[in-house]
Amino acid sequence: MSQTVDRALSILPLLAEGPADLGQVADRLGVHKSTALRLLRTLHEHGLVYRQSDQRYRLGARLIALAQEAMENLDIREIAHPHLVRLNEHCGHTVHLAVYEEDEVLYIDKVESRYPVRMYSRIGKPVAITVAAVAKLLLADLSEQERRALAEKLDYPMYTARSTPNPDAFLRELAKVREQGWATDLGGHEESINCVAAPIRGADGRVVAAMSVSAPNVVVTADELLTLLPLVRRTADDISGEYSGRNPAKNPV
Repeated sequence: MSQTVDRALSILPLLAEGPADLGQVADRLGVHKSTALRLLRTLHEHGLVYRQSDQRYRLGARLIALAQEAMENLDIREIAHPHLVRLNEHCGHTVHLAVYEEDEVLYIDKVESRYPVRMYSRIGKPVAITVAAVAKLLLADLSEQERRALAEKLDYPMYTARSTPNPDAFLRELAKVREQGWATDLGGHEESINCVAAPIRGADGRVVAAMSVSAPNVVVTADELLTLLPLVRRTADDISGEYSGRNPAKNPV
């Protein structure tokens, strides 16, 4: 990389920490003030930095707008899919990706199990919101007020004896999931199906999607599936890192 470009780009993380004057920028870069001023002027011309009335520099509105536009155009499914495939190749079980939209949790991607027993879930289909592990993660990230309002208006069908029975139980489960950072559905929707899930977070730390691994009891027991939780969480963290721009793409397994 050009030394000039490298120095100019090095200014942006500095200003992300807060406004800085010319001397501070020059000291951080290890250059003369005239060199730092030339770099700052170029960045200012492109709207990437802004010179305040106190002569200190901060990040410019153009940079913030570009970052926002980039985030809005990111496709979480496109980013996550290779990771989901590799996880499926590693464990062999069904892998799902889900998001929360307009009071529904929807599957937006699925990688089928390599075993003969298949799940009936479909891309674009809403999940059983009161019991699904991915739903618990997505809803647990809502504010307390939002969680309570949602819990009060949901129905609580008893799919199995392990289904969530009422709003109080649902809120307790969401609080638990919020604290531990992962979720399960152990026979809550179907007696014979177990699931472990982990959150995918954006640059601001908020949960933008959730991924899960599901399998029937005839393939693995619930305890055996739970041993995959560290791998599921690591995969979700890798997707989070790539989606937020913190980490480059890499093989999660």
